[in-house]
Amino acid sequence: GDLARYIDTLSAIDVHAHPMRFVATGAPKDSEYDALPLDAIPPFVVPFPLRPEHPLFRAAQHALFGVSETDTGAAFASALTASRARTIQQRGEKYGEWVLDQMHISQQLANRVAMGAGLPANRFRWVSFVDALMLPLDVTAEAKRTPDVGSLYALEAKLLTRYLADLGLARIPPTLEAYEQQVVAPTLARQKHYGAVAIKFEAAYLRPLTFEPADVNAARAIYARYANGGTPTHDEYTLLQNHLFRVIARAAGPLSLTVHIHSIEGFGGFYDTDGAAPHNLESAFNDPTLRGTTFVILHGGWPRVDETMALFAKPNVYADISMMDILAAPDALARTLRMWLSDTPEKVLFGTDAFDGGDAEGWEQVAWVASHNARHALAVALSGMMRDGEITSERARALARMVLRDNAQKAHHLIATQ
Repeated sequence: GDLARYIDTLSAIDVHAHPMRFVATGAPKDSEYDALPLDAIPPFVVPFPLRPEHPLFRAAQHALFGVSETDTGAAFASALTASRARTIQQRGEKYGEWVLDQMHISQQLANRVAMGAGLPANRFRWVSFVDALMLPLDVTAEAKRTPDVGSLYALEAKLLTRYLADLGLARIPPTLEAYEQQVVAPTLARQKHYGAVAIKFEAAYLRPLTFEPADVNAARAIYARYANGGTPTHDEYTLLQNHLFRVIARAAGPLSLTVHIHSIEGFGGFYDTDGAAPHNLESAFNDPTLRGTTFVILHGGWPRVDETMALFAKPNVYADISMMDILAAPDALARTLRMWLSDTPEKVLFGTDAFDGGDAEGWEQVAWVASHNARHALAVALSGMMRDGEITSERARALARMVLRDNAQKAHHLIATQ
């Protein structure tokens, strides 16, 4: 109906994605699309909606590259690869913008280690990664806890080394106070200077999201004990991370850097599902010293969407539907949206979690599928609310704008570009 057509073409802000920078033929591949790429962990079962053989990915390939929706086999794979490569080269550094235009996305928040060619700042807003700042000490013991995390901790250690080098430092300072003043604060300020509108924690891949209050003197003692060498125990490192999480989040507030936190069921064969649940974040959200910081629960804590809705009572907490709009069946996503919009509509954000999985599942295809599903589910939810007399048609359109654009502008201090 009219509402669905309105929603389908409404200019949107995608608050969570991993777009790829433009790479000319023969140049090194883009490796900075994530601080913790999932290909760094042992193989695991991928949910069917995320597999390239899902029909919606075929629809995306047809819509974006003009290939068949029904053909299969090696000939089709070759045709897709050739058509995608041709489109990328023809569009050049405008390819990313063209992709956004196909989905009526005016701005996309780019979760990347660094930005680059083809990701202009007026359309792609940077979201930097900050887990490495919680890990200043030797991570050898932490890396041995499960088969999944060994390579991930190594990546975090490498990223911290990069952050230190950006500041002209060869190693961490000797005291925790100095580390916070000479590394944490200037790193966040530097990221803000280079365009970041948010910072992201992927901590659930590494540890539970239970960032409980930590005794600052104990944290200082642990840091000092191992700053020059040695390996902290798991309990010692957990306490230090708990302290540094709050230090980082507290510093983000005055910089107008929104804090994004990954919270969803999966991915990985040893992923701690309970540890990733949104309710684990409540003690941090209840910290009075963090009320000046805005938080976004990424992926809506799926499937624990009732826990997420309960956290909307915190004045500085939002949630997006990124990845939910791929994993959740349309009726399930519509039910969640209706529940959230009936409760606290100003807290709900649109996102795709577009990531790159190669020619058959490129970031642009993931964005297309997620955007298609999200807009469809939003139309279903709002139509149901209208049908049941909960809202008027005018209010339905206002709610659609809030979810797709307006709430994101408020949560990230953005100015509309379209």
